[in-house]
Amino acid sequence: MSLAARLLRTRWLVRAPIVLFRARLGFVFGGRMLLLEHIGRSSGESRYVVLEAVERPDSDRVVVASGFGTTSQWFKNLQAEPNCRVSIGRRHRVRAVARVVDAAERAEIVARYRRDHPKAYAELSGVIEESIGKTIDEVPYVELTMS
Repeated sequence: MSLAARLLRTRWLVRAPIVLFRARLGFVFGGRMLLLEHIGRSSGESRYVVLEAVERPDSDRVVVASGFGTTSQWFKNLQAEPNCRVSIGRRHRVRAVARVVDAAERAEIVARYRRDHPKAYAELSGVIEESIGKTIDEVPYVELTMS
């Protein structure tokens, strides 16, 4: 397993940025990373995950990818309860609604990501495929619409 794939499975490392976002310091990541606050489908408690903003169609919408596919807990939680909160840039805990994009939208999003971020696309493609056996083109994408 590659170093990048191992790092993505290191819980404390991938959760470390949550502290910065909760302290209202998420702006240090610019607009590329966001904190998603979602509700646990079993516990009913707030849960947190930091994700890459794959695309920002406008200031109130952001698209994220479920890099571990449909097994990601945050993805399952959003399917059960699409109301969530997003912290990105200088925006903190903004109400949002999640929607899984369809296959046609996903293909367009991936094509733009490949064009705009070729190095990241190449690296992430390998890591995701190694981790879950699917390509970056196959994982689910979620649009978060902030209000």
